[in-house]
Amino acid sequence: MGKLINIRKTAAYVLLSLLAFLCLFFFYCLIINASRSHPEISKGFSFIPGKSFGTNLYNVLHNKNLPVVYGIANSLLIAGCSAVLSVYVSALTAYAIHAYEFRLRNAVYLFIILIMMIPNQVTTLGFLRLIGKMGLMDSFIPLILPSMAAPVVFYFMVSYFESNLPLEIVESARMDGSNEFYTFNFIVIPMVKPALAVQGIFAFVASWNNYFVPSLVLKSNTKKTLPILIAQLRSADFLKFDMGQVYMLITIAIVPVAVIYLCLSKFIIGGVTAGSVKG
Repeated sequence: MGKLINIRKTAAYVLLSLLAFLCLFFFYCLIINASRSHPEISKGFSFIPGKSFGTNLYNVLHNKNLPVVYGIANSLLIAGCSAVLSVYVSALTAYAIHAYEFRLRNAVYLFIILIMMIPNQVTTLGFLRLIGKMGLMDSFIPLILPSMAAPVVFYFMVSYFESNLPLEIVESARMDGSNEFYTFNFIVIPMVKPALAVQGIFAFVASWNNYFVPSLVLKSNTKKTLPILIAQLRSADFLKFDMGQVYMLITIAIVPVAVIYLCLSKFIIGGVTAGSVKG
């Protein structure tokens, strides 16, 4: 029996090590290519880093046709605001569905869930016409405010509330004289930090990597986000095309996502640990 358990553990470690290697290998390839020049990349892949990392970084940051610094700032602003609004408003809506009893509660819940089934591309034409009539083209507002309506985050938070937020706690807060917003902000949110952290990461990454809608809305060069700039750099003509700059710009685009994950990962691990101790 002991030998069988050891074999299973060994197999699990081997499988996990293989998966970790596959995940990290592509990041390694990206960093290696970001340190090589365009002619070196054209020759094929190499496991040895090149000597052009600083050159590629300088060329990307000083590219007159690509305002990379503006792109980083724009992406951080849009993704950060979108993630905060998406998580907070969706959690607040989920809390209302979970903690309140009203006539149209099930109908509202079903309606929000049905919105999840509608692809984003279907509503894009009407969305562009609407913001065009409102004079919001080439603005960050239509990329940030609609993020408040996040059915996927709402559904996740409702499920999390049902399993981790007893209504007795809410009732006790009401009996102590706490208003609903105070209860949500200072009692409920600290209890569901792991869920908020997970959804915050997903919402940030989704907004950070979003190319389709920003490419249709943003026209000014200084307002474009990093995915748009990466696409422009990749579509440059043959004489201006530089794979070293492309890989460097992709590397720069990955750094904020990794930082956000590292900052929020402690809440995720803490939630898993708390759940195991509670169980």
